[in-house]
Amino acid sequence: MGLKLIEENGRLKIFFKDRLIIQHDRDLPAFSLGNGKGYYKMYHGNFDISEELISKFPMKEYERIEETDERIKILFKYKGIQATVLFKKIDEKHVEINLKADDEEYNRFWIKLPSKESEGIYGCGEQYSEVNLKGRKVPLWVSEQGIGRNKKELLTFYADQLESAGGDWYTTYYPQPSYISTENYFCHVDDTSYMKFDFSHPDFNELECWSLPPSIMIGVADSLEETQKLKSKYFGLQPELPDWSFDGVWLGLQGGTDTVLNKINNALEKDLKISALWIQDWEGKRITAFGQQLMWNWEYEESLYPNLPETIRELKARGVRVMGYVNPFLALEGTLYKEATEKGFTLQNGNGEEYIVEVTTFPVTIVDLTNPDAYNWLKNIIKKNLIGIGFSGWMADFGEYTPVDCQPFSKEAAEKLHNKFPVLWAKLNRDAVEETNNLGEIVFFTRSGYSFSQRYSTSMWHGDQMVDWSLDDGLASVIPAALSLGLSGFGISHSDIGGYTTLQNEIGNVTRTKELFMRWTELSTFTPIMRTHEGNMPQSNYQFDQCPITLKHFKRMVDIHVAIKDYLKALNRENSRHGLPFMRHLRMYYDDTRCRDVKYQYLLGRDVLCAPVIEEKTEKRTVFLPDDEWIHIWSGREYKKGEYEIEAPYGQPPVFVRKASPYKALFLKLKEV
Repeated sequence: MGLKLIEENGRLKIFFKDRLIIQHDRDLPAFSLGNGKGYYKMYHGNFDISEELISKFPMKEYERIEETDERIKILFKYKGIQATVLFKKIDEKHVEINLKADDEEYNRFWIKLPSKESEGIYGCGEQYSEVNLKGRKVPLWVSEQGIGRNKKELLTFYADQLESAGGDWYTTYYPQPSYISTENYFCHVDDTSYMKFDFSHPDFNELECWSLPPSIMIGVADSLEETQKLKSKYFGLQPELPDWSFDGVWLGLQGGTDTVLNKINNALEKDLKISALWIQDWEGKRITAFGQQLMWNWEYEESLYPNLPETIRELKARGVRVMGYVNPFLALEGTLYKEATEKGFTLQNGNGEEYIVEVTTFPVTIVDLTNPDAYNWLKNIIKKNLIGIGFSGWMADFGEYTPVDCQPFSKEAAEKLHNKFPVLWAKLNRDAVEETNNLGEIVFFTRSGYSFSQRYSTSMWHGDQMVDWSLDDGLASVIPAALSLGLSGFGISHSDIGGYTTLQNEIGNVTRTKELFMRWTELSTFTPIMRTHEGNMPQSNYQFDQCPITLKHFKRMVDIHVAIKDYLKALNRENSRHGLPFMRHLRMYYDDTRCRDVKYQYLLGRDVLCAPVIEEKTEKRTVFLPDDEWIHIWSGREYKKGEYEIEAPYGQPPVFVRKASPYKALFLKLKEV
């Protein structure tokens, strides 16, 4: 069964496996071409994007050129303008759409794909505010996520007014021009230009691309789970996380050897299970108006961490791995910057000069990853200065700042390089790991991404959330982020426990509280990775060991995370082999209108439903349970489908296991931990 064309009363319909994929008529043409000019203003990785639309031509007329069950070619026309569209069956589950215009001057493209008003639309990369995107218009551009991310709130307003850094509901480190539907298909536009996906129409989705994409891929299956597998394999599967990663918390500490070891020793004496020490300031630090930041020169700072390789070896012998930090920037004060600029390894501006960008409060350069020599230079620095001294992983930060007016070594358009850059950055890190034969033993986690980051990065983290309870940028936002990432084909993600962004300035006063830290810990317990971060202002934020009550709670939740290691390892295998994410949307298994729109609950694998507490000053949570038999793991009480108010004292976030689960006994024993 393949492609089929039906023509009725001037209306053209194209089916794949009896599924309508294109519907075209004069009043609602499936394709349009045009011209436009985009304008991009960047400030600290935040973008203001506007457009001068010069023309838009609806390709109303058509002529059938070729028609088989493997290939259908149509010539679409509008007043002398022509474009050839080829529908090509790739295999039994994929069809590709290729477009070729008769004139290369066109740089705008629109396609309308059939949709249903009742359809659930998910994906588009990492989305923090919404999971079901039906009814929304979604811009797709790699950027900082922004502060607050809600134009109706004062925090975002002040961030916009004072620093142009407020963001919006759709701003994200990791957009992706693809979506997956409850109608059991996925669609991907294979291009790196700026795009806008419009899901606001009841009967069609309109995808806009600021160039002519080489191809559009559509994959179809018989269920949402099977469609998820299809989509994940198309983009590329992540390798399994190393076994050690599930043996405890990845404890984020900084401040030098003495400070770090003192905290580690005290925590180990309290029997806290620590699988890794993550030290982001291994290369040095700088104090700025934004807080405690890092010196981006990728060599260990001997004044802070004397003989760091020996410290790493000693900690590993005690069962604690050590992880570091790296990004594609170079501090202007550093020795590596001097070497890179002498060799011409940094991005250039339009005048052929070194491009200097400002990150928060200080200037840096960006290594030009389109230059093979620069790419290998930075890769070898990672191999020597991170892997070579014994790191078991690192945060591979940033990737969002590529200016659209730079002149890369590759000569490609900077507008297209911008979204592509995070993929190059992930690939560079992956190459360093593979070339040292450490895949499966070393894990790095990236913040930015785009299409096909999945096949290179070993893990994502959700970036710099506010240390607060806000839905769009605080604790709650990491649940939609994980779900949308998973539905975009990236199944391993986690967040900074307690958030990162602390403010004590004219924008606002936002610091981490004890309650927020404890509730964020509970959420992270039932995710692939537990990792802490002290935040950009450590002294102002509540930390894991700040009081005996917090440490006791933290230790217990880490113990629970370790206790479910066998289940997490099973999910690890499922993600690596089949592309099923750790954290899954309820609609993947329950064809229920209510499940379609859920965004602050999730399934951990197939068998465990989690509804973390995301509001302050409460010990209850309203939970919707889909049509199954569920057991509340703390009380042992059984539930069927319905909405319930669940008691949620500290240490007992609402978590349920399916009665039919082979892991039921494991989860029901957690109340004894």
